[in-house]
Amino acid sequence: MNVGSTVFSQVMALLPLDEFRKCVRRYQGDYKVRSFTCLDQFLSMAFAQLTYRESLRDIESCLRAVRSKLYHMGIRGSVSRSTLADANETRDWRIFADFAQVLIATARKLYCKDEFGLELENTVYALDSTTIDLCLALFPWAKFRRHKGAIKLHTLLDLRGSIPSFIQITDGKVHDIHVLDTLIPEPGSYYVMDRGYLDFARLYLMAQCLALFVIRAKGNLQFRRLYSHTVDKSSGLICDQTILLTGPLTAKQYPEKLRRVRFFDSENQKRLTFLTNDFTLPALTIARLYKCRWQVELFFKWIKQHLRIKAFYGTSENAVKTQVWIAVSVYVLVAILKKHLNLESRLYEILQILSLTQFEKDSILQVLTDSDYSIQEPDLSKQMQLFDL
Repeated sequence: MNVGSTVFSQVMALLPLDEFRKCVRRYQGDYKVRSFTCLDQFLSMAFAQLTYRESLRDIESCLRAVRSKLYHMGIRGSVSRSTLADANETRDWRIFADFAQVLIATARKLYCKDEFGLELENTVYALDSTTIDLCLALFPWAKFRRHKGAIKLHTLLDLRGSIPSFIQITDGKVHDIHVLDTLIPEPGSYYVMDRGYLDFARLYLMAQCLALFVIRAKGNLQFRRLYSHTVDKSSGLICDQTILLTGPLTAKQYPEKLRRVRFFDSENQKRLTFLTNDFTLPALTIARLYKCRWQVELFFKWIKQHLRIKAFYGTSENAVKTQVWIAVSVYVLVAILKKHLNLESRLYEILQILSLTQFEKDSILQVLTDSDYSIQEPDLSKQMQLFDL
């Protein structure tokens, strides 16, 4: 059924443009701009994400080939490689970061009732980072090693719907632990982290904010066992203990009791030790919470495979952050579309269909449900171990 508007326009119709304009005004993004506005920039970059464009020349060629349709796509300005490059270099990346947060807030409301593998009413976050390698000669600001550049994408993932609620982009040398200083812990929420975030002063501050954490312990942990709880060893549990830290520094950094849970992962033949400040959940649930942390690893693997964040259209810090935030916005927008249309398809399949149908004028629901297009998404979970090393 011809609905008169392209599939791309129907997807972009979900954007809260009033909120976008507020973000633009906040940072004066359209100050002294005559033709190619921030909205034109966002739509052009979103088109590049949805259709897997590899370069600015690629974007320019594709959009100029359909010049007569640009107005109906919402793009009012003339698209050229130099104009888009200048926009990415000069317009404040925080415009798109703030707008991504608006979309994230919308998506989290839509997915707040979704299950993630455990029957918990609390919000559960997985905190982790991924490194994106860059050429140091082209990206001198992204320092990582002597002859290598990189950026880190620090992400706090809401496990209900796998929606990123917090993202911070830094150079590759920034240690993961410093991200805890920028987080505002939510009382009653769980934060699941690997050993890279083990800092007892910061964990104690999180506990003082009434937030709950589950984190892998290091092998050299110094502690004193106060008492042990009975566990069902047939489930893989080894022990469930209440402890106090006894290290010269750690005892001062975290002076209160902690819970220590040991678990044997029979699949990988590993003994794993978890620390938490939650004394109410069953010990097996604590172990399963950590298992759910792998959703953030799958999220990183997914966006690296299916969004354009490995080949960048610009080399400045502003251009890189602009591209990453628009990529995140597209990911969240497709997640909103999935819930809005009540689709059962995976995000991977939706993106694949959208990449081929941007200029079709059929109903987007018809395109995504009645299409004969099908593709087998690789099971990323089978490519990764259950627990971090």
